[in-house]
Amino acid sequence: MSNFNSVAAIAIAALVLSATPSRAQDAIPGVPRELLEDIAAGSRILADLGVVDAFGHVSARHPTNTSHFLMPRSVAPAQVTADDVMEFDENGEAVDVRGRAVFLERFIHAEMYRARPDVKAVVHTHSPGVVPFSVSRTPLKPLYHNAAFLGEGAPVWDIGKAFGATNMLVSNNAIGKSLAAALGDKSVVLMRGHGDVAVGPSVKAAVFRAYYTDVNAKLQAQATGLGSEITFLSSEEATKADAVNMVIMDRAWALWKQKVAAPAAK
Repeated sequence: MSNFNSVAAIAIAALVLSATPSRAQDAIPGVPRELLEDIAAGSRILADLGVVDAFGHVSARHPTNTSHFLMPRSVAPAQVTADDVMEFDENGEAVDVRGRAVFLERFIHAEMYRARPDVKAVVHTHSPGVVPFSVSRTPLKPLYHNAAFLGEGAPVWDIGKAFGATNMLVSNNAIGKSLAAALGDKSVVLMRGHGDVAVGPSVKAAVFRAYYTDVNAKLQAQATGLGSEITFLSSEEATKADAVNMVIMDRAWALWKQKVAAPAAK
């Protein structure tokens, strides 16, 4: 091969490598690839289940730098891949933005992790089943076992009470802190005229809770329409059922994850 051809081949290879970011370049220090894949899968699962559409987000606490968290760049949940996941600091600011757009409501996640050391994952949705319960006086209660975590209660947070007339978005840390305070030690908090936030000890648990919050809300509205008294789970039943759910949710997660396998690389 001539010197000219050798130089040309090297130049072409360099261009290809520079145009195709490697996993090593995209990796976040101290974060297993599996966790990034779970965040992406959780986003796509909730889109597939109809709990989120173009909006909503899933995050996880950084496993080694625990004051930080991981969430995707600003992209529709159904389109999220592991390489879209970014690292954010305790105030919700991107550690390495690289020109990527970030979610305005990342402060929801920042303040949930700050307030709740036990929380390892956070989901925010505009769940169509839940929104009616956020604007009415009817409390959301568990009426079947998959939503047993609602037995803890599902408080409603009203942004207007503390911040007056706003655009209804959690756009700074002060608003996020107020929302986290309303959640307290519960698993789900409803946001008046907006949606909800579900938290959990893992991504799969937070996704499970976000989905079954929506399902329970739809079933409760349906049961209410029957016009007779509803028998909800008792406190003891809810506690026992939720303990079982934390074990059997693996089956649901495996099925959901299979259905939304990552799209092929372009």
